[in-house]
Amino acid sequence: MRVSPSEFTMVEFDAAQIERIAIELMDRLGFEGKLAIVVDEASPLARSELTGGDPVTIEVEGGAFEDTKRPRQLSPDRTADVLGRLLLRHMDRAGAFAGAPAEDDLSLAEHSAWEVYAVGRLERLGYRAQKKRRLYQFRNRHGFTDAADAAFERLWTAEGLTWPDVVAISGEARVVMEQD
Repeated sequence: MRVSPSEFTMVEFDAAQIERIAIELMDRLGFEGKLAIVVDEASPLARSELTGGDPVTIEVEGGAFEDTKRPRQLSPDRTADVLGRLLLRHMDRAGAFAGAPAEDDLSLAEHSAWEVYAVGRLERLGYRAQKKRRLYQFRNRHGFTDAADAAFERLWTAEGLTWPDVVAISGEARVVMEQD
């Protein structure tokens, strides 16, 4: 487990705290690989991505871990959300999502559906999930319909989905949206 930089100078983050959050997540998720977290503390933006395999590397811009109400301060909840979503995506790809397209090839709707599935699992592990925010994002990609809301709930509460399952649930919601 490695966090870089090891000392932050532009934001008031603590590498040891980020490491503790990551180790707890890895334990709860059953992730057994090596992990490297690279934070671009100079960027207030919130982009995050999984960029490597051994070790699994998560690169984030500083804003991804930042407390939205206290600039330049670390938010443990946001840190756990970002790391948890990306670790779950990595673990999914190594298993039932092996046939999923590359990140850049996912449609916005597919990306949104996968995020819902991941964050729902994080919530069941005891992490803060912002369900209403996730529902709104999902509706923006799948429509503001009863079918989209039902698809959201199926993804949010599901366990053991495969990539074709996620695509099918997302597709069902989009078909209804396109018919309206």
